[in-house]
Amino acid sequence: MPTTRNDIVPEALYAQIQRRMVESGEWDRIRSILASKLNEAGWVDNLHHKSKEMARDLSSISARRLSEELDPVAQTSVPQNVKDNAVALIRQFLETQIEK
Repeated sequence: MPTTRNDIVPEALYAQIQRRMVESGEWDRIRSILASKLNEAGWVDNLHHKSKEMARDLSSISARRLSEELDPVAQTSVPQNVKDNAVALIRQFLETQIEK
């Protein structure tokens, strides 16, 4: 399927927003808050235990394969309140960037 202008605009906008977040330090601040919230919620420990289980169950495991197996589990197990908090922080940053 050919790339259209509508496909490029959101990607360019996303890249610009991410660049602004990185340059301003907001990216690291939000990432730090997110890591803290995930740790507080027990998500980090749960993922660690899940990775140990998977490594034991698979006879031959590489870091790449373990990562591929864990990625869907990690993404779907993030608590909703942590997701909501991250979205709120990003939205707050975006509101400060948009001229009213």
